[in-house]
Order: sequence, then structure tokens, then C-alpha cells
Amino acid sequence: MPEFAPLSPVASALVTLALIAWLLRARDRSPLDAPNERSLHARPVPRSGGIAMMAGIFAGFAILQTPLVVVLPAAALVALSHVDDLRGLPIPVRFGAQLAAAAGFAFGALPAVALPLLALIVIGILWVTNLYNFMDGSDGLAGGMTVMGFAFLGAGAWMSGDEALLIECVIVAAAAAAFLIFNFPPARLFMGDAGSVSIGFLAAVLSLSGWRDGDWPLWFPAAVFAPFIADATLTLLKRILARERFWEAHNRHYYQRLVRMGWGHRGTALAEYALMLACGATALWALRQPIYFQLAAVLGLVALHALLALWVDSAWRREREQ
Repeated sequence: MPEFAPLSPVASALVTLALIAWLLRARDRSPLDAPNERSLHARPVPRSGGIAMMAGIFAGFAILQTPLVVVLPAAALVALSHVDDLRGLPIPVRFGAQLAAAAGFAFGALPAVALPLLALIVIGILWVTNLYNFMDGSDGLAGGMTVMGFAFLGAGAWMSGDEALLIECVIVAAAAAAFLIFNFPPARLFMGDAGSVSIGFLAAVLSLSGWRDGDWPLWFPAAVFAPFIADATLTLLKRILARERFWEAHNRHYYQRLVRMGWGHRGTALAEYALMLACGATALWALRQPIYFQLAAVLGLVALHALLALWVDSAWRREREQ
């Protein structure tokens, strides 16, 4: 462990804050997220916050000497996604880069895993990378999930005695906390694809790193990030069953419906934060319990999200009918 490794989360937060301050002063040179028919905001907002956040994370990773198999694919996704934020890129280009990043990590960091399972892992990394992007559509939502999700992952790593993974998770959470200061409703800065795609990738690969090293079973990070996984997965399945063009942007996620039903960005963010805390605390408690308690915790979280989804669907139908 490098001598100054414990200071790397502080460096991550400070670099993020400094760059955000500069970006807000250079607002006219930042890509803007202009409102459209799918948006939940009414005015243009800079979407360069992800660049500052990822720069802070890379600064912390550099001090910690995080393996390149994590850093290089993430850096490539930041660069490509920033270009996408600026001018837009075709779906095959974006997907191809994400596939290369996922495969690069899987083959580089998990060499002992059998090929069929490795293929499933690559698909899983792709899904988590994209679902984070799908869920970055309301003020404070993705930033809050990043702070809490990586904090709970860090707590799991601490319980297992994995100091390096603990600090990596805290680095990401610290940068996200600095970003959230400016992203909490009403947001002055958005994450953009450069942030959401890259953070989704890091959520997947750090979760897999902990699984590889025996820190936790795979259900643990899935439970920690369950609010995002459940919303994005259920919405995608519903759109596929409805034979919609599911690869196109839309505004029918559960969190989007809450905002449009009158909860607003702040109310939706606070409700989602409560759900995130409940999922993370449940997962952390169950991590050191016997297997039947772990199974009960997972089934309980599945049931909770199913009930919440049914409630939102019912409330949405009633509002549409009125």
C-alpha cells in the first residue's frame, strides 16, 4: 500500500471541487443539456460535471496505484463519452467501446474464470454501465447513488479486510460527494455521459473485484445498487414486451414518473436516498449472516422493489385517467 494512500479520497474530492469551480466559471465553453420532450428540466444545464468527477477519481487512483486494468478502460470510456456529450456518436461506436472496455477488464482481471461465465460477466458489465446512464435523468439521483453505493461497497471491503478496495470505493464516493454539492436539486451541473457511463463501469468492475477476491458474493453489490438495477431492468423489460424501440431515449423510468407526478426532483431524490440506504444497510447486515438470512434479505429486497413498482404503476395510471 503506497504511503499516501489514505489521503487519496481527500485528493479526489479536492480535484473534483477545483475543476467544477473552473467549469462553472467557463460555463459558455461547457456542453449544455438542452431541454427536450423527454427532459425533466426546463433550462439548459452544463453536463460537464462527469469530467471533473472522473478527473478527481483518477487523481485518487493514481495516488493509490490502482491497477491499470481498471483505470485504462475507464479512462477510454470517459474520453469517448465526452465526445458523445459534445457532438453525439452512433450507437454502434458507443456500444463497441463499452464492449471493448468490459472485455478488457474481464479478460485482464479475471483470467481464472471459465469462458462461458466470462461472457456473462462481460454482458453484466455492459448492462450496469448502461443502466447507470439510463438512471442519470433527475437532479441528485445518480450522484446520490454513487455516494451511497460506493460507500456501502467500501464498508463491505472494510469488513473483509480489503484495504485497497476500501480506499478505491471511498475515492469514488468522495468525488461523487463533491459533485453532488452542485447536482442536488436544483442542479447547477449534470454528470453527462462522461460521468454516468464511467461510474457505471466502475460500479461493475469494483463489484467484480470484490467478488474475485472473496470479499462478498455477487448478490451483495446487486443489493447495494438495487434501486438502479430494479428501475432500469423493469423499465427495459416492459418496453421490450410492448415492442417499443427500447434502445431509444424515453421518459418512462419509475423515477421519471415520480418527478412528473408532482414529487419533483428534490422529493424524488430524497425518497430514492431512503431506498438506497435501506438496500445498502440490509445488504451490509446480511453479508455476515448465515446463508438463509442472506437469501431472506435478497428476497425481501426483491419483494420491496416489486411492491414499489406496482404502486408507482397504479398511481401513474390513476393520474393519466384523471
